[in-house]
Amino acid sequence: MSKKLLVAVVAAVGGLVFWKKVAADRGAEADLWAEATDKVD
Repeated sequence: MSKKLLVAVVAAVGGLVFWKKVAADRGAEADLWAEATDKVD
């Protein structure tokens, strides 16, 4: 039973790290797009 719990915890932590990376990449891409499409007066 403890092996299954350990695997579940490791999978949950890995998923959280992956999700944070995806969210950070999405934010960086949005910032880059906003900068690229900014109108220059």
